[in-house]
Amino acid sequence: MTVQELAEKSGVTKGLISQIENGRSIPSLPVLFGIIQSLGLAVSDFFKDMNLKEVEVLVQRKEDYNQFTKEDADGFSYQRVLVRNLPASTVDFVILTLAPGARRELVSTDAYEYKYILSGSVDYHISDVVYSLKAGDSLFFDGRLMHVPKNTGRKDCVMLIVYFFNQK
Repeated sequence: MTVQELAEKSGVTKGLISQIENGRSIPSLPVLFGIIQSLGLAVSDFFKDMNLKEVEVLVQRKEDYNQFTKEDADGFSYQRVLVRNLPASTVDFVILTLAPGARRELVSTDAYEYKYILSGSVDYHISDVVYSLKAGDSLFFDGRLMHVPKNTGRKDCVMLIVYFFNQK
């Protein structure tokens, strides 16, 4: 279904649907219910798996990313890797190259952390759980949890890190 088709079925503008899709607008409850029903879903089914408790660690596997298009243009294929609403924050983008055998003690930061594995493989120890990740996988967690990455390969592991620091 295109954005235009959804807008028409929902009784709202294409621009509003686009703004909601891109996180620039939050729909009113009647608009949200209209969109859900336009998608052929029951409102109760739409919310059935929603966990209102904040997720401490979110792992997304490369094969689970959903591809989508935003405009009528050939060759543009998007994959949304993370959408999170956070309080006002400062964002810091970092590339980390983790050599085989590199060691560091468990640490914590005063930020939410997003890790996207560009190449290599890594075991991410967070609290008492180990998350094994490979190129294309991602991880999002509250950096106040004790954590440390350990390269599990014979080559460098390269990852994009985005820190979301709360503004106080």
